[in-house]
Amino acid sequence: MPCPALPDGFDFTDPDLLHHRVPLPEFAELRQAEPVRWIPQPANVAGFQDEGYWAVTRHADVKYVSTHPELFSSTLNTAIIRFGPHMERDAIDAQRLILLNMDPPEHTRVRQIVQRGFTPRAIRALEENLHQRATRIVGTALANAGPGGSFDFVTEVASELPLQAIAELIGIPQDDRAKIFDWSNKMIAYDDPEYAITEEIGQEAATEILAYAMNMSADRKQCPAKDIVTTLVAAEDEGNLASDEFGFFVLMLAVAGNETTRNAITHGMHAFLTHPDQWDLYKRERPATAAEEIVRWATPIVAFQRTATQDTELGGKQIRKGDRVGLFYSSANNDPEVFDTPEVFDVHRDPNPHLGFGGGGPHFCLGKSLATLEIDLIFNAIADAMPGVHLTGDPRRLRSAWINGVKELRVGVD
Repeated sequence: MPCPALPDGFDFTDPDLLHHRVPLPEFAELRQAEPVRWIPQPANVAGFQDEGYWAVTRHADVKYVSTHPELFSSTLNTAIIRFGPHMERDAIDAQRLILLNMDPPEHTRVRQIVQRGFTPRAIRALEENLHQRATRIVGTALANAGPGGSFDFVTEVASELPLQAIAELIGIPQDDRAKIFDWSNKMIAYDDPEYAITEEIGQEAATEILAYAMNMSADRKQCPAKDIVTTLVAAEDEGNLASDEFGFFVLMLAVAGNETTRNAITHGMHAFLTHPDQWDLYKRERPATAAEEIVRWATPIVAFQRTATQDTELGGKQIRKGDRVGLFYSSANNDPEVFDTPEVFDVHRDPNPHLGFGGGGPHFCLGKSLATLEIDLIFNAIADAMPGVHLTGDPRRLRSAWINGVKELRVGVD
């Protein structure tokens, strides 16, 4: 087997790398030559006291790790593959209270409670409201831009529906959604110097979200209402979330339900406008398969990680107990063993077994149905109200170790 031609010191979690591009050519090299590869790192550069991680790049291997939590833990080092070099171990361990970073059986207990808010019935109940919101969001952006004007698609359109959906889902007053937007940005922007956000500021923002959510929880325990918060924290059947558990659930939603869907919508718009044949096709046909292809193409989370709970083998490599294992969804979603012409943006792609919502197993995305609904609704609204939308500048990417983020995408309207 040939050795992959990666430069010395190449690290898929280097935030300077994702600031400019997703390393698809390098992923292709590894999938072909060494699909499980040890990536050395300088001591503590990622916030962990170790020497690196295993990069897992094939679809089948990412799925295997995801579906074997007894071998690969989310709790031991959390699912975040890279923190900053000054991250304290106590701060990492504190994140084990987030559902994303739990293992069964505790994960099973908490997920069984929170999934009450994501039942098909609960999502259907939101659909008409979110349809109206999507129409208003696009109409407002169009009116504010004026004829021949332009605007930032990220702030005016892509970020709005996910924020409003979360607010609607858990009863956050819509007037407070700007706070959630600001806090969630600060939580994930510690690698981007433009924001001048330190890890301390990010932790303060996380504390603000926790306090906000815990206050909501305390209010509902005292005065139950007919909303999802009451269902999760004050209902008497099937167990409840403690106030701090509800706080960490909202903290996770601020990223998992906001940042990811926002970036999927942004990348989707950019994909449509750089593939005008697909935009024309979408406007004509509105295929139900479009949302899944947008998520595959965007893959908003480039990577999460697991930690080996025992010595095991993966992709022909010996993984030692305690080794960190990086699950590179961006690579898996471009694996030609699974996808025909993965480099092609094709809104008719079907089947589309992408891993943009995780690789299956206990951590498969709880909000998948809500996310695809939001994507469908917003692009239908865009196609109806501003079919002639066009790019007026290149996307400005977020500097991050694990998020495929866009800070700004300028678009014009006719």
